[in-house]
Amino acid sequence: MTSVVLAFKPAYYNTAVATLAVLLLLAAPAIQQDPQGARDTYTRALELETQGNHAAALSLLWDAAAAAPRDAEIQNALGEALERIGALDAALAAYRAALAARPDFQKASNNLILALVKGGNGTEAVERARALAAAVPADPERQFTLALAQSEQDVSGAIESFRRTLALAPRHVLARYNLALTLSRIDRTAEAIDELHRAIEIESRPELHYALGVIYWHQGELDTAAVELRDAVADNDRYADAYYTLGAVLKAKRDWKGAAAALGRAIAIRPEFLPAHYTLAQVLQRAGEGSRAREEFDRAERLRQQGAQEQEASVLTAAGAQQLERGELTPALETFRRATAVLNSYAPAYYQMGRTLNALGDAAAAREAFARARQLNPSLVPPRKSP
Repeated sequence: MTSVVLAFKPAYYNTAVATLAVLLLLAAPAIQQDPQGARDTYTRALELETQGNHAAALSLLWDAAAAAPRDAEIQNALGEALERIGALDAALAAYRAALAARPDFQKASNNLILALVKGGNGTEAVERARALAAAVPADPERQFTLALAQSEQDVSGAIESFRRTLALAPRHVLARYNLALTLSRIDRTAEAIDELHRAIEIESRPELHYALGVIYWHQGELDTAAVELRDAVADNDRYADAYYTLGAVLKAKRDWKGAAAALGRAIAIRPEFLPAHYTLAQVLQRAGEGSRAREEFDRAERLRQQGAQEQEASVLTAAGAQQLERGELTPALETFRRATAVLNSYAPAYYQMGRTLNALGDAAAAREAFARARQLNPSLVPPRKSP
């Protein structure tokens, strides 16, 4: 269980991402700057984010960032979207651009620190977080950020910083939650359980029950784990990770029917949830349902291949967007074509291809690319200045 989280959710990060060159977001953009148009595009991107249409939102954020390279909020939002697809180097550049535009932007600063941790640059992360905490020692949020930065390389320091946060803000549930995860990671399990129970007393949240369920599962206390995980899904019936873990616990209890039901619910919520498909296949196999098990194994393998293709296409598209913003139009176009060759249904690549073709003056080809993007994802409306 990782200790670096910003919200009440398990942290799953895709580490199989090719290294990207740093985005030169403050360089002269390939399209004309349009701050008001950028704001309109940004607002639309936020709407798409709330609808769960992340691919379309990311494409619009690229547009907005190119049109307003010194708008801190847009650059920070772009960084968050890039981080979501695993393009950490590009996300770091966006966060740095946001802070260059607005040095006191606390959200971008926190995002940068935690992205540095994820990217393996804990030294810079801790230095930045320590400086922020030293500037306002009585601010619990700055102490909390320092603790998160320390948790991957200085566990003792992280525990001390989490406790300092709680001394300043005893009802800081996130600090108590992350402290519990850190303690669990170094096998101080009893203390971790105590912290989670204290957090639940302050504010009962499904993620706290989930964390307890995982700890009890790892301890072999399957009945108690199942109770906590059922509490988690009772509080949030869309909690796919809790359903998946409940399925794994019930599988360990040899409750094939219950395990299949829990895993099926996880898949219904998140159809691309690969581990749930594999585990369900194993459960069906153990339950003697060989035909259904083979179907599920096949489905899992197709999802694995599709996920790998989508990851590669997203990395190529991010790299192409970098080239586009530097004005390297022909190389960018080639990169987007490579992305569509990897995954012909990856809408953001066609959208960025349309932007590039517009910049190259090929209006007809741009229209075709935008049409293909919109066919694949109706929310990807061509930019206002497209032909």
